[in-house]
Amino acid sequence: MAVNGRPGARKTKKKGATVGTGGHGRKALEGKGPTPKAEDRVYHKAHRAKQLAERSAAKRQGQPGRLAEGRGGRPKGMEEMVTGRNSVVEALRAGVPAKTLYVAVRIEMDDRVRESMKLAAEAGIPLLETQKPELDRMTGDAIHQGIALQIPQYEYPDAFELVEETMEKWRKGHISSMPLFVALDGITDPRNLGAIIRSVSSFSGQGVIVPERRSVGMTAAAWKTSAGAAVRVPVAKAANLNTLLRQAKEAGYFVLGLDGDGDVKLPGLELATEPIVLVVGSEGKGLSRLTRELCDQIVSIPIDSHMESLNAGMAVAISLYEVSTRRAGTR
Repeated sequence: MAVNGRPGARKTKKKGATVGTGGHGRKALEGKGPTPKAEDRVYHKAHRAKQLAERSAAKRQGQPGRLAEGRGGRPKGMEEMVTGRNSVVEALRAGVPAKTLYVAVRIEMDDRVRESMKLAAEAGIPLLETQKPELDRMTGDAIHQGIALQIPQYEYPDAFELVEETMEKWRKGHISSMPLFVALDGITDPRNLGAIIRSVSSFSGQGVIVPERRSVGMTAAAWKTSAGAAVRVPVAKAANLNTLLRQAKEAGYFVLGLDGDGDVKLPGLELATEPIVLVVGSEGKGLSRLTRELCDQIVSIPIDSHMESLNAGMAVAISLYEVSTRRAGTR
């Protein structure tokens, strides 16, 4: 029998909506949301490739095994790993503070590994054996040769608090050495920082100041180059270097800039006998314009015309020697 004139059609009753069914259709259409990108799916090879790329970028910045902070480019809460047999034993010889020495299981022993383990034991540094894959992960796939040293984050004092407290102690006679600080403007090489710390320690300075951004920080390389002087000389951080220099001048310091075309030659530095913040710029760019404008004097070191410039560490050492000599002559 045909229904509605169509052969084979069957008449059915249409069921209407019932209570409680209103949202079923919408939920079915919503689904589970957009498909995550391949690199965000932990089981996908693209995720692993993304991780490797991030680690490689960190290593290109000289930061193996750390996820960057800020002033040096490492993330807060992470710690540096010194890797490789030569680097580890040299760091331990220099007395670089360390938290843990990691040694791979079944490592092939040599004199460097033995000495590293001996120095760590003498310094009370925990020694932990670990599997190679785990050591790879901790070091960001750096070439570790089966050994790595974990360095804790450096605790930076506030720069203005340090210069202000030092001035107050000197005025009250609590310290005999006249206030002397070295501030770094655009220095990014940790070996320069280490050398400067060593010079400040040698010539009775009270500290080194680094800006928070675009500046070197206290890495293992800086610790090693300082040859232990970083234990005695604090490295303070300034949120803004130019603001700090203004505050230091208000507190009674003279700000002296080191530059090749300075208006005062180092042998004639009369302000050497006053409280000083000595500012040094990078070898390539020198002092920034705003920093130069804040300096009470720009000081140059006379050198042979065949030499274009001195590196920052050497320039600071020569200048601090001259300051120390002049101060000794006034006692």
